[in-house]
Amino acid sequence: MLISLPALAGGNITDGQSKSASCAACHGATGKAVNSIYPNLAGQNADYLALSLHAYKKGERSGGQAGVMQAFSSSLSDQDIIDLSAYYASLTPLK
Repeated sequence: MLISLPALAGGNITDGQSKSASCAACHGATGKAVNSIYPNLAGQNADYLALSLHAYKKGERSGGQAGVMQAFSSSLSDQDIIDLSAYYASLTPLK
């Protein structure tokens, strides 16, 4: 399933922030990972984040922490994914 740009543009940053609490355990409250085995999410491209979450949800990504991400993403709705992607994309990229 491909995500269209208009759908991503509808992401709600505030809702994404409130939905990000469980993400913060690994990816940090501000999108800066708490451990180097997890990627930083702050400032990532929203399209990339949404496509990645959909791929984890469908079991199309493997390796690394894919099992954790598959379990987490399995309960996300399409709107949750769009909102989370918009939130993390809105954060200042880390240097």
